[in-house]
Amino acid sequence: MSGSLGNLPKAVLHDHLDGSLRVSTILELADEHGYGGLPATGAEALENWFDQGRSGSLESYLESFTHTIMVMQTEAAIERVAYESVVDLAADGVIYAEIRFAPSLNTVGGLSRHQAISAALTGLKRGENATGISTGLIVDAMRNDTDADEVVAVAIDFADEGVVGFDLAGPEDGFPPDLHRDACLRAVRHLRGVTIHAGEADGPDSIRRALDLCGAQRIGHGIHIVEDCRVVDGEIVDVGPLAGRILENQVPLEICVTSNLHTHGWLPEQHPIGMLYRAGFAVTLNTDNRLMSATSMSEEFALVADHHGFTQADLRNVTENTLRAAFVSSDEVQRLLDRVNYTP
Repeated sequence: MSGSLGNLPKAVLHDHLDGSLRVSTILELADEHGYGGLPATGAEALENWFDQGRSGSLESYLESFTHTIMVMQTEAAIERVAYESVVDLAADGVIYAEIRFAPSLNTVGGLSRHQAISAALTGLKRGENATGISTGLIVDAMRNDTDADEVVAVAIDFADEGVVGFDLAGPEDGFPPDLHRDACLRAVRHLRGVTIHAGEADGPDSIRRALDLCGAQRIGHGIHIVEDCRVVDGEIVDVGPLAGRILENQVPLEICVTSNLHTHGWLPEQHPIGMLYRAGFAVTLNTDNRLMSATSMSEEFALVADHHGFTQADLRNVTENTLRAAFVSSDEVQRLLDRVNYTP
Protein backbone atom coordinates (compact mmCIF):
# COMPACT_ATOMS: atom_id res chain seq x y z
CA MET A 1 0.00 0.00 0.00
CA SER A 2 2.88 2.40 0.70
CA GLY A 3 3.47 3.17 -2.95
CA SER A 4 -0.03 4.61 -3.38
CA LEU A 5 -0.04 6.80 -0.30
CA GLY A 6 1.19 9.89 -2.11
CA ASN A 7 -2.12 9.99 -4.00
CA LEU A 8 -4.32 10.03 -0.90
CA PRO A 9 -5.77 13.37 0.23
CA LYS A 10 -4.15 14.49 3.46
CA ALA A 11 -4.46 17.21 6.08
CA VAL A 12 -1.98 18.40 8.67
CA LEU A 13 -2.54 20.45 11.82
CA HIS A 14 0.94 20.42 13.36
CA ASP A 15 3.70 21.57 11.03
CA HIS A 16 6.37 24.07 12.09
CA LEU A 17 7.41 26.64 9.49
CA ASP A 18 10.97 26.88 10.80
CA GLY A 19 11.20 23.10 10.92
CA SER A 20 10.31 22.47 7.30
CA LEU A 21 12.71 24.49 5.15
CA ARG A 22 14.28 23.12 1.99
CA VAL A 23 18.01 22.59 2.47
CA SER A 24 18.68 24.45 -0.76
CA THR A 25 16.76 27.44 0.59
CA ILE A 26 18.75 27.43 3.82
CA LEU A 27 21.99 27.55 1.86
CA GLU A 28 20.76 30.31 -0.44
CA LEU A 29 19.37 32.46 2.38
CA ALA A 30 22.51 32.00 4.47
CA ASP A 31 24.60 33.17 1.53
CA GLU A 32 22.26 36.04 0.72
CA HIS A 33 22.22 37.38 4.27
CA GLY A 34 25.78 36.59 5.26
CA TYR A 35 24.94 34.00 7.90
CA GLY A 36 28.11 32.00 8.48
CA GLY A 37 26.95 29.78 11.31
CA LEU A 38 25.71 26.78 9.33
CA PRO A 39 27.25 23.51 10.53
CA ALA A 40 27.89 22.39 6.94
CA THR A 41 28.11 24.11 3.57
CA GLY A 42 27.25 21.29 1.17
CA ALA A 43 23.62 20.32 0.57
CA GLU A 44 24.04 16.62 1.38
CA ALA A 45 26.13 17.24 4.48
CA LEU A 46 23.71 19.88 5.73
CA GLU A 47 20.70 17.64 5.11
CA ASN A 48 22.39 14.88 7.09
CA TRP A 49 23.20 17.28 9.93
CA PHE A 50 19.61 18.46 10.20
CA ASP A 51 18.29 14.90 10.37
CA GLN A 52 17.56 14.53 14.07
CA GLY A 53 16.87 10.81 13.96
CA ARG A 54 19.44 10.21 16.70
CA SER A 55 18.68 13.24 18.86
CA GLY A 56 17.20 11.17 21.69
CA SER A 57 15.56 14.07 23.53
CA LEU A 58 13.31 17.03 22.84
CA GLU A 59 15.93 19.47 24.08
CA SER A 60 18.57 18.11 21.69
CA TYR A 61 16.08 18.04 18.83
CA LEU A 62 15.18 21.71 19.36
CA GLU A 63 18.81 22.86 19.17
CA SER A 64 18.82 22.40 15.39
CA PHE A 65 16.29 25.22 14.97
CA THR A 66 18.98 27.81 15.72
CA HIS A 67 20.12 27.76 12.10
CA THR A 68 16.74 27.77 10.36
CA ILE A 69 15.58 30.66 12.51
CA MET A 70 18.70 32.67 11.73
CA VAL A 71 18.08 32.54 7.97
CA MET A 72 14.47 33.69 8.51
CA GLN A 73 15.16 37.20 9.79
CA THR A 74 13.76 39.21 6.87
CA GLU A 75 10.25 39.55 5.49
CA ALA A 76 11.36 38.22 2.11
CA ALA A 77 12.92 35.14 3.69
CA ILE A 78 9.86 34.35 5.81
CA GLU A 79 7.54 34.84 2.85
CA ARG A 80 9.68 32.56 0.68
CA VAL A 81 9.83 29.82 3.30
CA ALA A 82 6.06 29.98 3.85
CA TYR A 83 5.35 29.83 0.11
CA GLU A 84 7.69 26.88 -0.44
CA SER A 85 6.23 25.09 2.56
CA VAL A 86 2.75 25.19 1.04
CA VAL A 87 4.03 24.12 -2.38
CA ASP A 88 5.84 21.14 -0.85
CA LEU A 89 2.80 20.07 1.18
CA ALA A 90 0.55 20.33 -1.85
CA ALA A 91 2.94 18.19 -3.88
CA ASP A 92 2.51 15.51 -1.20
CA GLY A 93 -1.27 15.49 -1.54
CA VAL A 94 -2.12 17.78 1.38
CA ILE A 95 -5.42 19.64 0.88
CA TYR A 96 -5.43 21.55 4.18
CA ALA A 97 -2.54 22.64 6.38
CA GLU A 98 -2.21 24.61 9.58
CA ILE A 99 1.36 25.89 9.75
CA ARG A 100 2.80 27.41 12.91
CA PHE A 101 5.72 29.56 13.92
CA ALA A 102 6.89 31.78 16.77
CA PRO A 103 7.29 35.32 15.37
CA SER A 104 9.34 36.49 18.35
CA LEU A 105 12.17 34.27 17.11
CA ASN A 106 12.24 36.18 13.81
CA THR A 107 12.97 39.58 15.37
CA VAL A 108 16.74 39.16 15.83
CA GLY A 109 17.43 41.20 12.71
CA GLY A 110 15.07 44.03 13.59
CA LEU A 111 11.70 42.80 12.32
CA SER A 112 8.65 43.33 14.48
CA ARG A 113 6.34 40.42 15.29
CA HIS A 114 3.73 42.16 13.17
CA GLN A 115 6.05 42.17 10.14
CA ALA A 116 6.99 38.53 10.66
CA ILE A 117 3.35 37.38 10.81
CA SER A 118 2.39 39.51 7.83
CA ALA A 119 5.23 38.03 5.77
CA ALA A 120 4.26 34.47 6.69
CA LEU A 121 0.63 35.10 5.75
CA THR A 122 1.69 36.59 2.43
CA GLY A 123 3.75 33.50 1.67
CA LEU A 124 0.92 31.15 2.65
CA LYS A 125 -1.52 33.03 0.45
CA ARG A 126 0.88 32.87 -2.50
CA GLY A 127 1.16 29.14 -1.91
CA GLU A 128 -2.61 28.75 -1.79
CA ASN A 129 -2.99 30.63 -5.06
CA ALA A 130 -0.33 28.49 -6.71
CA THR A 131 -1.63 25.12 -5.50
CA GLY A 132 -5.31 25.40 -4.62
CA ILE A 133 -4.91 24.02 -1.09
CA SER A 134 -6.18 25.80 2.02
CA THR A 135 -4.00 26.94 4.91
CA GLY A 136 -4.18 28.64 8.28
CA LEU A 137 -1.45 30.16 10.42
CA ILE A 138 -1.01 29.28 14.08
CA VAL A 139 1.07 31.77 16.05
CA ASP A 140 3.33 30.32 18.74
CA ALA A 141 4.69 31.80 21.92
CA MET A 142 7.67 30.04 23.46
CA ARG A 143 6.84 28.58 26.85
CA ASN A 144 10.41 29.26 28.06
CA ASP A 145 10.03 32.97 27.27
CA THR A 146 7.96 35.73 28.89
CA ASP A 147 6.31 37.51 25.97
CA ALA A 148 3.19 35.39 25.42
CA ASP A 149 0.86 38.32 26.15
CA GLU A 150 2.53 40.42 23.45
CA VAL A 151 2.49 37.52 20.98
CA VAL A 152 -1.23 36.92 21.47
CA ALA A 153 -2.00 40.61 21.05
CA VAL A 154 -0.28 40.68 17.65
CA ALA A 155 -1.88 37.39 16.60
CA ILE A 156 -5.32 38.83 17.34
CA ASP A 157 -4.57 41.73 14.99
CA PHE A 158 -4.49 39.15 12.18
CA ALA A 159 -7.52 37.13 13.28
CA ASP A 160 -9.42 38.04 10.10
CA GLU A 161 -6.42 37.72 7.80
CA GLY A 162 -5.40 34.09 8.16
CA VAL A 163 -4.26 33.58 11.76
CA VAL A 164 -6.48 30.79 13.03
CA GLY A 165 -4.96 29.88 16.37
CA PHE A 166 -2.43 30.20 19.16
CA ASP A 167 0.04 27.68 20.55
CA LEU A 168 2.67 27.31 23.24
CA ALA A 169 5.80 25.59 21.96
CA GLY A 170 9.29 24.85 23.22
CA PRO A 171 10.59 22.70 26.08
CA GLU A 172 7.98 21.33 28.48
CA ASP A 173 10.25 20.44 31.38
CA GLY A 174 10.12 23.27 33.91
CA PHE A 175 7.75 25.40 31.82
CA PRO A 176 4.14 24.37 32.50
CA PRO A 177 1.58 25.95 30.15
CA ASP A 178 -0.19 27.83 32.92
CA LEU A 179 2.81 30.13 33.23
CA HIS A 180 1.08 31.77 30.24
CA ARG A 181 -2.52 31.21 31.30
CA ASP A 182 -3.75 34.77 30.74
CA ALA A 183 -2.36 34.82 27.20
CA CYS A 184 -3.95 31.47 26.39
CA LEU A 185 -7.35 32.48 27.72
CA ARG A 186 -7.22 35.72 25.75
CA ALA A 187 -6.50 33.67 22.64
CA VAL A 188 -9.49 31.43 23.43
CA ARG A 189 -11.71 34.52 23.42
CA HIS A 190 -10.38 36.14 20.26
CA LEU A 191 -9.03 33.42 17.93
CA ARG A 192 -10.60 30.35 16.36
CA GLY A 193 -8.61 27.97 18.48
CA VAL A 194 -5.87 27.22 20.97
CA THR A 195 -3.61 24.19 20.74
CA ILE A 196 -0.82 23.64 23.22
CA HIS A 197 2.23 21.37 23.08
CA ALA A 198 1.69 19.02 26.01
CA GLY A 199 2.40 15.39 26.77
CA GLU A 200 5.23 15.37 24.24
CA ALA A 201 7.99 14.97 26.80
CA ASP A 202 6.13 15.38 30.12
CA GLY A 203 3.37 13.25 31.59
CA PRO A 204 -0.41 13.61 31.76
CA ASP A 205 -0.33 16.56 34.20
CA SER A 206 1.06 18.74 31.42
CA ILE A 207 -1.97 17.82 29.31
CA ARG A 208 -4.35 18.44 32.20
CA ARG A 209 -2.92 21.92 32.77
CA ALA A 210 -3.19 22.75 29.07
CA LEU A 211 -6.86 21.75 29.03
CA ASP A 212 -8.11 22.86 32.43
CA LEU A 213 -6.04 25.96 33.09
CA CYS A 214 -5.33 27.26 29.57
CA GLY A 215 -8.41 26.33 27.59
CA ALA A 216 -6.68 24.21 24.93
CA GLN A 217 -9.06 22.71 22.39
CA ARG A 218 -6.40 20.45 20.89
CA ILE A 219 -3.25 18.91 22.31
CA GLY A 220 0.04 19.07 20.44
CA HIS A 221 1.48 15.54 20.57
CA GLY A 222 -0.27 14.29 23.74
CA ILE A 223 1.31 10.85 23.50
CA HIS A 224 2.01 10.57 27.23
CA ILE A 225 -1.71 10.34 27.89
CA VAL A 226 -1.05 6.59 27.74
CA GLU A 227 0.42 6.96 31.22
CA ASP A 228 -3.16 7.51 32.39
CA CYS A 229 -4.27 4.30 30.69
CA ARG A 230 -3.94 0.64 31.60
CA VAL A 231 -2.20 -1.22 28.81
CA VAL A 232 -2.25 -5.00 28.46
CA ASP A 233 -0.48 -6.78 25.59
CA GLY A 234 -0.13 -3.55 23.63
CA GLU A 235 -3.78 -2.52 23.93
CA ILE A 236 -5.50 0.03 26.14
CA VAL A 237 -7.98 -1.85 28.30
CA ASP A 238 -8.94 0.90 30.75
CA VAL A 239 -8.52 4.66 31.08
CA GLY A 240 -7.92 6.94 34.03
CA PRO A 241 -9.91 10.11 34.74
CA LEU A 242 -7.98 12.42 32.41
CA ALA A 243 -7.64 9.94 29.57
CA GLY A 244 -11.30 9.06 29.95
CA ARG A 245 -12.29 12.70 29.62
CA ILE A 246 -10.11 13.18 26.55
CA LEU A 247 -11.59 10.04 25.01
CA GLU A 248 -15.19 10.92 25.84
CA ASN A 249 -14.87 14.51 24.61
CA GLN A 250 -12.82 13.48 21.57
CA VAL A 251 -10.11 16.06 22.25
CA PRO A 252 -7.91 15.96 19.15
CA LEU A 253 -4.36 14.71 19.64
CA GLU A 254 -1.88 16.14 17.13
CA ILE A 255 0.38 13.11 16.95
CA CYS A 256 3.71 13.36 15.11
CA VAL A 257 5.05 9.83 14.98
CA THR A 258 8.48 10.26 13.37
CA SER A 259 9.30 13.29 15.51
CA ASN A 260 8.34 11.35 18.64
CA LEU A 261 10.54 8.43 17.61
CA HIS A 262 13.45 10.82 17.29
CA THR A 263 12.97 12.58 20.61
CA HIS A 264 12.26 9.38 22.57
CA GLY A 265 14.64 6.95 20.88
CA TRP A 266 11.77 4.52 20.24
CA LEU A 267 11.45 1.90 17.54
CA PRO A 268 8.44 2.51 15.26
CA GLU A 269 6.38 -0.28 16.82
CA GLN A 270 6.91 1.21 20.29
CA HIS A 271 4.96 4.37 19.49
CA PRO A 272 1.51 4.44 21.17
CA ILE A 273 -0.39 5.76 18.14
CA GLY A 274 -1.80 2.36 17.25
CA MET A 275 -3.21 1.63 20.67
CA LEU A 276 -4.59 5.18 21.02
CA TYR A 277 -6.33 4.95 17.66
CA ARG A 278 -7.78 1.50 18.34
CA ALA A 279 -9.04 2.68 21.74
CA GLY A 280 -11.03 5.42 20.01
CA PHE A 281 -9.02 8.56 20.79
CA ALA A 282 -9.31 11.41 18.29
CA VAL A 283 -5.95 10.76 16.66
CA THR A 284 -4.63 13.06 13.97
CA LEU A 285 -1.40 12.42 12.08
CA ASN A 286 1.14 15.19 11.50
CA THR A 287 4.67 15.95 10.32
CA ASP A 288 5.86 18.33 13.07
CA ASN A 289 9.17 19.24 11.37
CA ARG A 290 9.67 17.92 7.87
CA LEU A 291 13.33 18.94 7.77
CA MET A 292 14.51 17.77 11.19
CA SER A 293 12.57 14.52 10.99
CA ALA A 294 13.18 13.98 7.26
CA THR A 295 9.51 13.20 6.78
CA SER A 296 6.34 14.01 4.89
CA MET A 297 2.67 13.20 5.33
CA SER A 298 3.06 10.31 2.86
CA GLU A 299 5.89 8.94 4.98
CA GLU A 300 3.85 9.31 8.16
CA PHE A 301 1.01 7.41 6.46
CA ALA A 302 3.43 4.69 5.37
CA LEU A 303 4.94 4.42 8.84
CA VAL A 304 1.62 3.78 10.60
CA ALA A 305 0.51 1.47 7.80
CA ASP A 306 3.69 -0.60 7.97
CA HIS A 307 4.16 -0.70 11.74
CA HIS A 308 0.67 -0.23 13.23
CA GLY A 309 -1.58 -1.87 10.67
CA PHE A 310 -3.43 1.23 9.51
CA THR A 311 -5.52 0.49 6.42
CA GLN A 312 -6.65 3.03 3.83
CA ALA A 313 -9.97 3.15 5.70
CA ASP A 314 -8.08 4.01 8.91
CA LEU A 315 -6.09 6.70 7.11
CA ARG A 316 -9.27 8.19 5.72
CA ASN A 317 -10.73 8.23 9.24
CA VAL A 318 -7.60 9.95 10.57
CA THR A 319 -7.80 12.55 7.80
CA GLU A 320 -11.45 13.18 8.60
CA ASN A 321 -10.54 13.51 12.30
CA THR A 322 -7.93 16.05 11.27
CA LEU A 323 -10.30 18.15 9.19
CA ARG A 324 -13.02 18.13 11.86
CA ALA A 325 -10.43 19.43 14.32
CA ALA A 326 -9.29 22.24 12.03
CA PHE A 327 -9.63 25.81 13.24
CA VAL A 328 -11.99 26.78 10.41
CA SER A 329 -15.72 27.26 9.97
CA SER A 330 -18.06 24.28 9.81
CA ASP A 331 -18.81 25.12 6.17
CA GLU A 332 -15.10 25.00 5.32
CA VAL A 333 -14.73 21.71 7.20
CA GLN A 334 -17.52 20.20 5.12
CA ARG A 335 -16.01 21.53 1.89
CA LEU A 336 -12.71 19.88 2.78
CA LEU A 337 -14.35 16.63 3.87
CA ASP A 338 -15.99 16.45 0.45
CA ARG A 339 -12.50 16.33 -1.07
CA VAL A 340 -11.53 13.27 0.94
CA ASN A 341 -12.97 10.94 -1.66
CA TYR A 342 -10.61 7.99 -1.70
CA THR A 343 -12.09 4.60 -0.86
CA PRO A 344 -10.71 1.77 1.27
